[in-house]
Amino acid sequence: MTGHLKQREPKQMKDRGLISEECKHHSQSSGGVTSTDPMLQRVAVVGAGAAGLCAARHILSRSGRFAPPVVFELSENVGGTWCYDERVGKLDNGLPVHSSMYRDLRTNLPKEVMMFPDFPFEPQLSSFLPHQEVQRYLESYCQSHGIRPHIRFNIVVESVKPVNVTTEGEVEERTAWEVTSSDSSGHQKTETFDSVFVCSGHYSDPHIPLIPGIENFKGKVLHSHSYRFAEPFAGQSVVVLGAKASGLDISLELAAVGAQVTLSHRRPRITFPLPDGIQQSSSVEAVEDDGRIRFQDGSVTEADVLMFCTGYNFRFPFLDAAQLGLDIQDQMMSPLYRFLVPPAFPSLFFIGICKIICPFPNFNCQVQFALAVLEGSVTLPPRVQMEDEVRRELQEKLERGVQHRHLLILDQDQWEYCNTLARTAGFPLLPTVTRSLYEEVWRQRQIHPKNYRKLNYRLISDLEWELIN
Repeated sequence: MTGHLKQREPKQMKDRGLISEECKHHSQSSGGVTSTDPMLQRVAVVGAGAAGLCAARHILSRSGRFAPPVVFELSENVGGTWCYDERVGKLDNGLPVHSSMYRDLRTNLPKEVMMFPDFPFEPQLSSFLPHQEVQRYLESYCQSHGIRPHIRFNIVVESVKPVNVTTEGEVEERTAWEVTSSDSSGHQKTETFDSVFVCSGHYSDPHIPLIPGIENFKGKVLHSHSYRFAEPFAGQSVVVLGAKASGLDISLELAAVGAQVTLSHRRPRITFPLPDGIQQSSSVEAVEDDGRIRFQDGSVTEADVLMFCTGYNFRFPFLDAAQLGLDIQDQMMSPLYRFLVPPAFPSLFFIGICKIICPFPNFNCQVQFALAVLEGSVTLPPRVQMEDEVRRELQEKLERGVQHRHLLILDQDQWEYCNTLARTAGFPLLPTVTRSLYEEVWRQRQIHPKNYRKLNYRLISDLEWELIN
């Protein structure tokens, strides 16, 4: 990778000329600090949430192979969705509020399971943390690994597109990436990188399912993305759609301030005791002409509020999915080899796409596998083989009855997934205790949905944990 690069758009082969000096030397005002060594691979990281910080930390630890990363962050701080913002809707700059955090959220995983394996939380903290502590943890992680100088804050990534390049002295073309970004004044800048890590998360674009007749509803309609605290709903009747983590948590908060909650979902009926003020119903089927909500079982109810706790869409406005050989839908994207890599472009990595996982340990495994690919210690199969493997795995899930929108849920498959990445790339497996404690907490959550967060745990070893209260 010495000398000048000649860039051409794939297929179109349009001459792009040489990488400008601006690409190699970032001004101090941009927040970027980079190496000018042409032998080092240059990586762009989109997003400075947990996944982006993890990517930056591991890139920085491989200074012999990689230049310091350039991390593009939309907001003015690190933390991604953990960075609580009481505002909803749009910001002063016209961009939508990114965070979906609500004021009283506490983690539903203990810190002993949540943590990056090489960076524990402060031991004196409770196991189940308010979101402010997770934000502080991510800020500490950023500080400890010297990541902040490499983050450009308040920057919008406008486009990430592949270009064919040839390096002086080399015969074969390879793929590089043109990243175009803009700052708060609208000034645009285009730079070229060897690889891009997409770490922009998927908990900011609300998924709102189609409800026939919803225009007839006379009350307030919102998504949990715009929910911050329960008090404004005191004394109101609220239909909550969705009974996964946020739906159940928000229902409990609403009931605690005197709201009458109808928890509408298609999951098996919740069997543990729910507090007064929460009743269950089947899924919402439609809104009648008179504004009443009709459920699948035929029953109807009036409500002041209809709240969607129905998850989020995948949204990458800076990518051209078709150009990348990807099909990006609301709650599904494919093909991604190992849930990470588009087979057509194996220097582009999506970190944290999977659902129902231990997020930080999962990110940690994915990032290290991706860097092993870039370093050459892991060789990916040919494109056709990767596409066939993805197709086969997804088809097997569909045949087992998994719904299309749930194909990226890992849940119990996450342990073997992470260990496969670790074995392939030669980094440490997740400690056995992570799975053991995760499964214990899941069991406690089914029995005591209101009280399981009162428990505290301590890790004794990589194999054992103990309950300490």
